[in-house]
Amino acid sequence: MSASRKPPHILVFPYPAQGHTLPLLDLTHQLSLRNLTITIITTPKNLPTLSPLLSSHPQIHTLVLPLPPHPLLPAGVENVKELGNAGNLPIIGALSKLYDPIVQWFRSHPNPPVSLISDFFLGWTSRLANEINIPRFTFFSSGAFLTTVADHCWNYLETLKNSEVVNFVALPRSPSFQAEHLPSIFRLYKESDPDWEVVREGMLANTLSFGCIFNSCEALEGEYLDFLKKKMGHERVFGVGPLSLLGSDNSSRGNADSNSFTHVFDWLDECPDGSVVYICFGSQKLMSKAQMEAIALGLVKSTARFIWVVKMGTTEQVEDGYDVVPHGFEERVAGRGLIIRGWSPQVMLLSHRAVGGFLSHCGWNSVVEGIVNGVLILAWPMEADQFVNEKLLVDDLGVAVRICMGPDSVPDSDELGKVIGDSMNGVAYEEEKMRARSLKAKAVGAVREGGSSLKDLDELVKEMWKSLAKAEKE
Repeated sequence: MSASRKPPHILVFPYPAQGHTLPLLDLTHQLSLRNLTITIITTPKNLPTLSPLLSSHPQIHTLVLPLPPHPLLPAGVENVKELGNAGNLPIIGALSKLYDPIVQWFRSHPNPPVSLISDFFLGWTSRLANEINIPRFTFFSSGAFLTTVADHCWNYLETLKNSEVVNFVALPRSPSFQAEHLPSIFRLYKESDPDWEVVREGMLANTLSFGCIFNSCEALEGEYLDFLKKKMGHERVFGVGPLSLLGSDNSSRGNADSNSFTHVFDWLDECPDGSVVYICFGSQKLMSKAQMEAIALGLVKSTARFIWVVKMGTTEQVEDGYDVVPHGFEERVAGRGLIIRGWSPQVMLLSHRAVGGFLSHCGWNSVVEGIVNGVLILAWPMEADQFVNEKLLVDDLGVAVRICMGPDSVPDSDELGKVIGDSMNGVAYEEEKMRARSLKAKAVGAVREGGSSLKDLDELVKEMWKSLAKAEKE
């Protein structure tokens, strides 16, 4: 590339939910390091999330557009974290109304973008990309296995509507799922509802886009990445993860206030290697009173060391017992466990030598963060993509143990205590732990020089330069 030649200008459109936004910002950081000009589309209240990235990369610009109103969206709400999983439909619907403002901005720009990278929840941007005549790359913050399952569901909607069990015979390993374990955005679909039609059209458009980018890698999902290449009829399927490793300088994720967690790391430093289970169920799901009591009792019975992250609910939710630690629990386990209320530095905690297990809801970001640290995952999927991810971890990769299934299920405290105790005290699940350590080495290798993810990242950047060359000819 000529040093004097202007670099490709790329438009990046994240979806405003933490699990979607952070990996795409990690990818944006990497693209900026590779001399691409980037504009990120965001809304006013989501702009602070970009601050760490923007301060590290002055050449990254923003297109800040007001979020259009939506009847199901409370005034002032612009991020899914404020509404939970139910907020996806109105947020997608509201964002789709940015179509015209984006087209107007593009047509008035002196150096318009030559490619679009947008989240898979923003499939309507495929139509937008066609109108402004640039290629759209779908960014999947989730895995390739989920994409193959979800794509089949959306394409065979009528056939699957009344099925209790769905067999995916065309996919690698011919997986099978109970209907209630299919991706929730598919199960909630309502025919003829205008918002749901935006979702359906977008989901169908994702694997028809010019290319697909995954926060995954060959070692985790090689057979599913290959399957998608065959289905799409080209090689533009890029596994560039784990992006949390590529973004490890915290340029996009921000730095934890280390002073707030000094006592946690001091405590971990005193614990034996692999003896602590870390418990966290993501940024959206609140646990009921019965679930909190079962977890607490299970931890008491396990005699294992632990760190338990609990969310801060509203006053009304707290009154109903959601994410409230049972009275007297902390006194019963004093010295062998810690409670963190609110946000936790999850990546830093999972990377500590003392943490050997992760009781998780199996959201994709958590899955990947667990894998890159080689910890045993104790799986409790609840909604969204989590049952599909859990199947990959338990049945395909063999690095996880099934604990509980479903958003309202309550684990048996005796069984929960036994699994946690046996796994952390080194008397069970040694094969799963060994496979977890082996998978960690492969995942870390993917983002090192010569690794599959860095090769795919280089190929993706080449595609951006090809887009520029095409635009210049036109």
